[in-house]
Amino acid sequence: MTYAIISDIHANLEALQTALEIIDEQHIDEIICLGDIVGYGASPNECVELVRSHCPIVVLGNHDAAAIEPALANGFNVIARKAIQWTAAQLTDSNRAFLSSLPLTVRKEDILFVHASPDRPGEWSYIVDPADAREVIGYFDERLCFIGHTHIPGIFSRLGRVKTVDRFDQYLVNVGSVGQPRDGNPMLAFGIFDAAAWEYCLIRSNYDIETASGKIYAAGLPEELGIRLMCGM
Repeated sequence: MTYAIISDIHANLEALQTALEIIDEQHIDEIICLGDIVGYGASPNECVELVRSHCPIVVLGNHDAAAIEPALANGFNVIARKAIQWTAAQLTDSNRAFLSSLPLTVRKEDILFVHASPDRPGEWSYIVDPADAREVIGYFDERLCFIGHTHIPGIFSRLGRVKTVDRFDQYLVNVGSVGQPRDGNPMLAFGIFDAAAWEYCLIRSNYDIETASGKIYAAGLPEELGIRLMCGM
């Protein structure tokens, strides 16, 4: 089986459509979404509907949770809170029900899929460096754990940050963000994993950022959300 693992779309339709086109060209067996389909961007319903139709496995992200229970956004910064309030008002009943149904974790083929951290998935902790990764690797039995949440791609083992995965150790793999990269690179990011060969690769691609940011301005969402797409921060 080959998997495309997407995360942190954040209602960026243009980025998601481009990612799906790339995935289709790669003849992937299954697409898995690690959550945060909504929040920040201007196309929440369109993105939820595409994920519903393309991804048989989807886990809950913190922005998805806040969109269906706005009180959860009280801990967000002002910009994120404004965006999630706007998002909550836009969601259709069907898409809200879909987000409400999502699990925090899914296990398959010696792989754990979770939005944030495997130790306390509902607390939305951030894993940003090797020290964070070492603390949580012992909390799962699977060989691989795929995560998103930080919007910064990377592979971690108990030894620290590494470049590849193999069958002989445990790894925590952050696939980055489709819709709002934060590693200084504005190109969308997602991962492809070949379970037969046990090989992982990160995919980066340009997409129509101007249209995505223009929709944010037109919707009256905070201007910063469109600007940050341009610089990948």
